[in-house]
Amino acid sequence: MRRAGQAALSALGGGVIVFALLIAAPGDPARRILNVRGIEEPDPSQVAAVRTELGLDQPVPVRFLDWFAGLFRGELGFSWRTGNPVASEFAARLPATIILTAAALLIAVVLALTLGILAGWRPRGWADHFSRALSTVALAFPTYLIGVLLLDLVAVRLGWGRVIADGTWDTVFLPAFTLALASAAVWSRVLRSALLDLDAAGFLRVSTARGASALRNMFVHRLPNALPPFLTVVGLGAATLVGGAPIAETVFSWPGVGKYTIEAITARDMPVVTAFTMIAVLAYVGMSLLVDLLVMIIDPRQQAGRP
Repeated sequence: MRRAGQAALSALGGGVIVFALLIAAPGDPARRILNVRGIEEPDPSQVAAVRTELGLDQPVPVRFLDWFAGLFRGELGFSWRTGNPVASEFAARLPATIILTAAALLIAVVLALTLGILAGWRPRGWADHFSRALSTVALAFPTYLIGVLLLDLVAVRLGWGRVIADGTWDTVFLPAFTLALASAAVWSRVLRSALLDLDAAGFLRVSTARGASALRNMFVHRLPNALPPFLTVVGLGAATLVGGAPIAETVFSWPGVGKYTIEAITARDMPVVTAFTMIAVLAYVGMSLLVDLLVMIIDPRQQAGRP
């Protein structure tokens, strides 16, 4: 209950920051909306009418409470470009983003487990050096550059996959791999470190003395005990995949919420931008709470506050 209360306060704090940035954005929202509607030089009465329509004439605390309450009702406002509800615009593109995020999470977990176990199996061996080198390369290149290189090499030169994705499972691998690579590099290093910290554990010496093989020690004793820190970074990283989706979606023309948000940023469509930002905040807070609860279940010592 204490952790749930902290999560609620974090979400509220995130909402305050997002709303403050919305208010601090330069320009008059009423004038922007009128410009989008084709009125280049609106008169003061038109501006005042739109401000009343948007509730901009209300005090800031009242506007914040209305905006935050609308989030819980699923009301994310109206797009300044299209005039449609932001919630309906997101709902139409959400399936594609879910497919991309789920595929990226699966690829990242598989890669991280593989690289982390290889690195932790024989420290300073060839597998460890290969895993760390691959992780370093993945972290050194930005996501958009990896996406462009994969498009040029795999889709254009080799003819595998499509240059323009259609938002289905058939074309998800390249954008999902691009989105997953950096996360997998970080997660594999965390797993490797957790596995190496267990090398001197007493239960491993006892298990080895009883004749347990290296394979059994790894998958029965070392890996389960290394999972709590690994699950923590995976859970938090899964939420950051949502925030990183716009880059991968834009590079591969993936028809998801992220690409739509990038277009909104270009057009200064603030309701869409703030709605996506708040969704990313809530996803991060929610995944953080979920991971904490899972770690408590896996490691009961956490419930008693013991290290």
